[in-house]
Amino acid sequence: MEELDVRGLSCPEPVLQLKPLIDKNVETIKILCSCGTSSENIQRIAKNHNYEVNILENGEDCVYLLNKKEVLG
Repeated sequence: MEELDVRGLSCPEPVLQLKPLIDKNVETIKILCSCGTSSENIQRIAKNHNYEVNILENGEDCVYLLNKKEVLG
């Protein structure tokens, strides 16, 4: 599992740091984020790249767990 701590960063920096992990096709990514405006962008890019997204709220921070879905066929 790769962990990405982007707390304290403003949009779009969290997504810009996430993109290289997605490009490397990392199976599981944990993201610690404090920027609410990045939430939709993180979820969108993850879903567009075939990741399942689970969100855990931890006070003011959000924890995103991204798991790569298997591609059938």
